[in-house]
Amino acid sequence: MPSMGTRIFTRTLAAVGLIAAMSATSAAQARPVEEKASCHNDRTSLTAGGVTADAAGGRDKHREPSGWKNPPIDEAPIGTHPGFKATIPVQFHVFTNGTVGRLSERDLRKQVQVLNNGFGGREGGFDTGFTFTYGGVDYTDNAIWFADLNPGTSVERQAKAATHAGDAKTLNVWTTDGPSYLGFATFPSWHKRSPQLDGVVVGYKSFVGGIFGDSFSLGKTATHEVGHWLGLLHTFQGGCNAKGDYVDDTPAELTPTSGWPAGKDTCSAPGNDPVHNYMDSSFDSCYEQFTAGQGKRMVDQWSYFRANGGFTTGN
Repeated sequence: MPSMGTRIFTRTLAAVGLIAAMSATSAAQARPVEEKASCHNDRTSLTAGGVTADAAGGRDKHREPSGWKNPPIDEAPIGTHPGFKATIPVQFHVFTNGTVGRLSERDLRKQVQVLNNGFGGREGGFDTGFTFTYGGVDYTDNAIWFADLNPGTSVERQAKAATHAGDAKTLNVWTTDGPSYLGFATFPSWHKRSPQLDGVVVGYKSFVGGIFGDSFSLGKTATHEVGHWLGLLHTFQGGCNAKGDYVDDTPAELTPTSGWPAGKDTCSAPGNDPVHNYMDSSFDSCYEQFTAGQGKRMVDQWSYFRANGGFTTGN
Protein backbone atom coordinates (compact mmCIF):
# COMPACT_ATOMS: atom_id res chain seq x y z
CA MET A 1 0.00 0.00 0.00
CA PRO A 2 2.29 2.80 -1.23
CA SER A 3 0.22 5.64 0.20
CA MET A 4 0.68 4.53 3.77
CA GLY A 5 4.11 6.19 3.88
CA THR A 6 2.38 9.56 3.58
CA ARG A 7 -0.04 8.85 6.41
CA ILE A 8 2.13 7.77 9.27
CA PHE A 9 2.69 9.66 12.52
CA THR A 10 6.27 9.58 13.77
CA ARG A 11 8.24 10.51 16.81
CA THR A 12 11.72 11.16 15.43
CA LEU A 13 15.09 12.07 16.84
CA ALA A 14 16.63 15.27 15.53
CA ALA A 15 19.78 13.42 14.49
CA VAL A 16 19.35 10.06 12.76
CA GLY A 17 23.08 9.46 13.06
CA LEU A 18 22.75 9.48 16.84
CA ILE A 19 20.66 6.35 16.75
CA ALA A 20 23.20 4.45 14.69
CA ALA A 21 25.99 5.59 16.96
CA MET A 22 24.10 4.49 20.05
CA SER A 23 23.00 1.08 18.84
CA ALA A 24 26.05 -0.59 20.34
CA THR A 25 25.90 1.32 23.60
CA SER A 26 24.14 -0.17 26.61
CA ALA A 27 21.83 1.65 28.99
CA ALA A 28 24.52 1.38 31.65
CA GLN A 29 26.96 3.29 29.45
CA ALA A 30 24.66 6.20 28.61
CA ARG A 31 22.23 7.29 31.30
CA PRO A 32 19.89 10.28 31.40
CA VAL A 33 21.27 13.77 31.43
CA GLU A 34 17.90 15.35 32.33
CA GLU A 35 15.97 14.91 35.55
CA LYS A 36 12.36 15.93 35.98
CA ALA A 37 13.32 18.92 38.11
CA SER A 38 15.30 20.37 35.22
CA CYS A 39 12.88 19.55 32.43
CA HIS A 40 12.13 23.23 31.91
CA ASN A 41 15.42 23.43 30.00
CA ASP A 42 14.46 23.65 26.35
CA ARG A 43 17.45 21.82 24.96
CA THR A 44 19.74 18.99 26.01
CA SER A 45 22.11 16.53 24.40
CA LEU A 46 22.79 12.85 24.70
CA THR A 47 26.30 11.48 24.43
CA ALA A 48 27.28 7.92 23.57
CA GLY A 49 30.23 6.32 21.86
CA GLY A 50 32.04 9.65 21.70
CA VAL A 51 29.23 11.23 19.64
CA THR A 52 27.30 14.23 20.92
CA ALA A 53 24.08 15.24 19.18
CA ASP A 54 21.13 17.51 19.85
CA ALA A 55 18.25 15.42 21.21
CA ALA A 56 15.79 18.16 22.05
CA GLY A 57 13.92 17.82 18.76
CA GLY A 58 12.41 14.61 20.07
CA ARG A 59 9.11 13.45 18.77
CA ASP A 60 7.87 14.88 15.50
CA LYS A 61 10.31 17.77 15.07
CA HIS A 62 11.27 16.14 11.77
CA ARG A 63 8.53 14.16 10.04
CA GLU A 64 8.65 11.97 6.97
CA PRO A 65 8.00 12.19 4.12
CA SER A 66 9.27 15.74 3.71
CA GLY A 67 5.99 16.97 2.21
CA TRP A 68 3.84 15.58 4.99
CA LYS A 69 2.21 18.15 7.28
CA ASN A 70 -0.97 16.82 8.87
CA PRO A 71 -2.70 13.41 8.89
CA PRO A 72 -6.14 12.71 7.46
CA ILE A 73 -9.07 13.40 9.76
CA ASP A 74 -11.22 10.27 9.91
CA GLU A 75 -14.07 11.05 12.27
CA ALA A 76 -16.19 8.55 14.18
CA PRO A 77 -19.81 9.19 15.18
CA ILE A 78 -20.07 10.97 18.53
CA GLY A 79 -21.73 8.73 21.08
CA THR A 80 -22.38 8.32 24.76
CA HIS A 81 -20.55 5.53 26.56
CA PRO A 82 -21.38 5.62 30.27
CA GLY A 83 -19.07 3.48 32.37
CA PHE A 84 -16.91 2.63 29.36
CA LYS A 85 -14.26 -0.02 29.92
CA ALA A 86 -12.15 -1.94 27.41
CA THR A 87 -9.29 -4.36 27.91
CA ILE A 88 -6.76 -4.56 25.09
CA PRO A 89 -4.27 -7.44 24.73
CA VAL A 90 -0.80 -6.32 23.65
CA GLN A 91 1.00 -8.70 21.31
CA PHE A 92 4.72 -7.89 21.02
CA HIS A 93 6.86 -8.75 18.00
CA VAL A 94 10.52 -8.22 18.88
CA PHE A 95 12.90 -7.95 15.94
CA THR A 96 16.60 -8.35 16.66
CA ASN A 97 20.01 -8.50 15.05
CA GLY A 98 21.43 -11.46 16.92
CA THR A 99 21.13 -10.47 20.57
CA VAL A 100 20.97 -6.73 19.83
CA GLY A 101 17.50 -5.42 20.51
CA ARG A 102 16.31 -8.51 22.37
CA LEU A 103 13.93 -7.12 24.98
CA SER A 104 13.05 -9.48 27.80
CA GLU A 105 9.55 -10.42 28.85
CA ARG A 106 10.15 -8.32 31.94
CA ASP A 107 10.91 -5.29 29.73
CA LEU A 108 7.69 -5.86 27.81
CA ARG A 109 5.56 -6.24 30.93
CA LYS A 110 7.04 -2.97 32.23
CA GLN A 111 5.89 -1.34 29.00
CA VAL A 112 2.37 -2.60 29.52
CA GLN A 113 2.41 -1.09 32.99
CA VAL A 114 3.53 2.26 31.54
CA LEU A 115 0.54 2.15 29.19
CA ASN A 116 -1.80 1.40 32.08
CA ASN A 117 -0.35 4.27 34.11
CA GLY A 118 -0.95 6.74 31.30
CA PHE A 119 -4.32 5.59 30.02
CA GLY A 120 -5.54 4.97 33.57
CA GLY A 121 -4.84 8.54 34.69
CA ARG A 122 -2.29 7.44 37.30
CA GLU A 123 0.13 10.25 36.45
CA GLY A 124 -2.44 12.99 36.96
CA GLY A 125 -4.53 12.84 33.80
CA PHE A 126 -7.95 11.49 32.88
CA ASP A 127 -8.79 7.79 33.31
CA THR A 128 -9.72 6.87 29.74
CA GLY A 129 -11.27 3.49 30.61
CA PHE A 130 -8.70 1.55 28.56
CA THR A 131 -6.68 -1.20 30.24
CA PHE A 132 -3.86 -3.17 28.62
CA THR A 133 -2.80 -6.75 29.28
CA TYR A 134 0.33 -8.60 28.24
CA GLY A 135 -0.68 -10.88 25.37
CA GLY A 136 2.65 -12.53 24.60
CA VAL A 137 5.74 -12.12 22.46
CA ASP A 138 7.43 -13.64 19.43
CA TYR A 139 11.07 -13.06 18.56
CA THR A 140 12.50 -12.77 15.05
CA ASP A 141 16.24 -12.54 14.42
CA ASN A 142 16.25 -10.61 11.15
CA ALA A 143 18.82 -7.86 10.68
CA ILE A 144 16.88 -6.22 7.83
CA TRP A 145 13.57 -6.08 9.69
CA PHE A 146 15.41 -4.77 12.74
CA ALA A 147 17.37 -2.01 10.98
CA ASP A 148 15.27 -1.03 7.95
CA LEU A 149 11.62 -1.16 8.98
CA ASN A 150 10.46 2.29 7.95
CA PRO A 151 6.88 3.41 7.20
CA GLY A 152 5.60 2.81 3.69
CA THR A 153 8.39 0.39 2.70
CA SER A 154 8.39 -3.18 1.45
CA VAL A 155 10.24 -4.15 4.63
CA GLU A 156 7.36 -2.82 6.73
CA ARG A 157 4.79 -4.70 4.67
CA GLN A 158 6.74 -7.96 4.72
CA ALA A 159 7.67 -7.91 8.40
CA LYS A 160 4.22 -6.94 9.63
CA ALA A 161 2.34 -9.37 7.38
CA ALA A 162 4.52 -12.24 8.61
CA THR A 163 3.91 -11.54 12.29
CA HIS A 164 0.64 -9.62 12.79
CA ALA A 165 -1.81 -11.23 15.22
CA GLY A 166 -5.48 -10.74 16.08
CA ASP A 167 -7.96 -8.19 14.78
CA ALA A 168 -8.61 -4.49 15.36
CA LYS A 169 -9.05 -5.07 19.11
CA THR A 170 -5.50 -6.44 19.47
CA LEU A 171 -2.63 -4.00 19.86
CA ASN A 172 0.34 -5.24 17.84
CA VAL A 173 3.64 -3.67 18.90
CA TRP A 174 6.74 -4.22 16.77
CA THR A 175 10.13 -3.28 18.18
CA THR A 176 13.04 -2.31 15.95
CA ASP A 177 16.30 -0.39 16.02
CA GLY A 178 14.32 2.77 15.25
CA PRO A 179 16.44 3.72 12.23
CA SER A 180 14.83 7.17 11.78
CA TYR A 181 12.22 7.41 14.50
CA LEU A 182 11.26 6.77 18.07
CA GLY A 183 7.98 5.27 16.89
CA PHE A 184 5.08 5.46 14.44
CA ALA A 185 1.49 4.25 14.37
CA THR A 186 -1.57 3.51 12.28
CA PHE A 187 -5.04 4.93 12.93
CA PRO A 188 -8.28 3.08 13.75
CA SER A 189 -9.93 3.81 10.39
CA TRP A 190 -6.98 2.36 8.48
CA HIS A 191 -7.49 -1.16 9.82
CA LYS A 192 -10.16 -2.16 7.33
CA ARG A 193 -7.97 -1.22 4.35
CA SER A 194 -4.77 -2.90 5.58
CA PRO A 195 -5.37 -4.99 8.69
CA GLN A 196 -1.92 -6.60 8.49
CA LEU A 197 -0.26 -3.18 9.02
CA ASP A 198 -2.35 -2.22 12.05
CA GLY A 199 -0.44 -1.39 15.22
CA VAL A 200 2.55 0.61 16.42
CA VAL A 201 6.28 0.37 15.83
CA VAL A 202 8.61 1.45 18.63
CA GLY A 203 12.39 1.71 18.74
CA TYR A 204 13.65 -0.66 21.43
CA LYS A 205 15.85 2.02 23.00
CA SER A 206 12.76 3.96 24.08
CA PHE A 207 11.62 1.22 26.46
CA VAL A 208 12.14 1.72 30.19
CA GLY A 209 15.87 1.81 30.97
CA GLY A 210 16.98 2.60 27.42
CA ILE A 211 19.92 4.79 26.50
CA PHE A 212 17.90 7.98 26.08
CA GLY A 213 17.23 8.18 29.80
CA ASP A 214 14.46 10.42 31.12
CA SER A 215 14.26 12.24 27.79
CA PHE A 216 12.90 9.37 25.70
CA SER A 217 13.43 6.06 27.55
CA LEU A 218 10.63 5.96 30.12
CA GLY A 219 8.39 3.92 27.82
CA LYS A 220 6.16 6.83 26.84
CA THR A 221 6.90 6.67 23.14
CA ALA A 222 4.48 3.75 23.19
CA THR A 223 1.91 5.79 25.14
CA HIS A 224 2.12 8.52 22.49
CA GLU A 225 1.84 6.07 19.60
CA VAL A 226 -1.01 4.09 21.15
CA GLY A 227 -2.81 7.40 21.51
CA HIS A 228 -2.65 7.63 17.70
CA TRP A 229 -3.68 3.98 17.37
CA LEU A 230 -6.80 4.89 19.36
CA GLY A 231 -7.53 7.91 17.18
CA LEU A 232 -5.81 10.90 18.78
CA LEU A 233 -4.07 13.59 16.78
CA HIS A 234 -1.11 15.65 17.93
CA THR A 235 -2.02 18.56 20.17
CA PHE A 236 -0.38 20.81 17.58
CA GLN A 237 -2.49 19.36 14.75
CA GLY A 238 -3.79 22.23 12.66
CA GLY A 239 -1.83 24.82 14.64
CA CYS A 240 -3.90 27.67 16.04
CA ASN A 241 -6.98 27.14 13.88
CA ALA A 242 -10.41 26.61 15.40
CA LYS A 243 -10.46 22.82 15.06
CA GLY A 244 -6.87 22.13 16.07
CA ASP A 245 -6.65 18.50 17.20
CA TYR A 246 -10.46 18.15 17.20
CA VAL A 247 -10.49 18.02 21.01
CA ASP A 248 -12.02 20.96 22.86
CA ASP A 249 -10.11 20.76 26.13
CA THR A 250 -6.54 20.74 24.76
CA PRO A 251 -5.30 24.33 24.34
CA ALA A 252 -4.41 25.41 20.81
CA GLU A 253 -0.73 24.90 19.96
CA LEU A 254 1.18 26.06 16.92
CA THR A 255 4.37 24.02 17.18
CA PRO A 256 5.52 20.69 18.67
CA THR A 257 7.31 21.01 21.99
CA SER A 258 11.01 20.33 22.46
CA GLY A 259 11.96 19.28 25.99
CA TRP A 260 9.68 21.08 28.43
CA PRO A 261 9.86 24.87 28.06
CA ALA A 262 8.21 26.78 30.88
CA GLY A 263 5.17 28.82 29.90
CA LYS A 264 5.25 27.90 26.21
CA ASP A 265 2.27 29.64 24.58
CA THR A 266 2.20 29.75 20.79
CA CYS A 267 -1.46 30.66 20.13
CA SER A 268 -3.57 33.65 21.16
CA ALA A 269 -6.42 31.41 22.36
CA PRO A 270 -6.65 30.91 26.15
CA GLY A 271 -4.25 28.49 27.82
CA ASN A 272 -0.57 27.70 27.57
CA ASP A 273 0.56 24.96 25.24
CA PRO A 274 -0.25 21.47 26.60
CA VAL A 275 3.37 20.45 27.12
CA HIS A 276 2.37 17.80 29.69
CA ASN A 277 0.05 16.06 27.26
CA TYR A 278 1.10 12.68 25.89
CA MET A 279 0.18 13.86 22.39
CA ASP A 280 2.60 16.79 22.34
CA SER A 281 6.31 16.13 21.71
CA SER A 282 7.76 16.79 25.16
CA PHE A 283 10.30 14.65 27.00
CA ASP A 284 8.99 11.42 28.52
CA SER A 285 9.70 12.81 31.99
CA CYS A 286 7.33 15.70 31.31
CA TYR A 287 4.42 13.64 29.96
CA GLU A 288 1.59 13.39 32.49
CA GLN A 289 -1.87 13.37 30.98
CA PHE A 290 -4.64 12.71 28.56
CA THR A 291 -7.63 15.03 28.91
CA ALA A 292 -11.29 14.07 29.28
CA GLY A 293 -11.88 15.26 25.71
CA GLN A 294 -9.10 13.04 24.41
CA GLY A 295 -10.58 10.15 26.36
CA LYS A 296 -13.95 10.77 24.73
CA ARG A 297 -12.41 10.88 21.27
CA MET A 298 -10.57 7.59 21.85
CA VAL A 299 -13.74 5.89 23.08
CA ASP A 300 -15.72 7.12 20.06
CA GLN A 301 -13.00 5.92 17.66
CA TRP A 302 -12.67 2.58 19.45
CA SER A 303 -16.42 1.99 19.50
CA TYR A 304 -16.85 2.73 15.79
CA PHE A 305 -13.66 1.41 14.20
CA ARG A 306 -12.31 -1.28 16.54
CA ALA A 307 -14.83 -2.73 18.97
CA ASN A 308 -16.36 -5.14 16.45
CA GLY A 309 -13.00 -6.32 15.12
CA GLY A 310 -12.60 -3.55 12.56
CA PHE A 311 -13.97 -5.18 9.42
CA THR A 312 -17.44 -3.67 9.02
CA THR A 313 -16.91 0.03 9.81
CA GLY A 314 -14.62 2.81 8.76
CA ASN A 315 -13.43 3.83 5.32
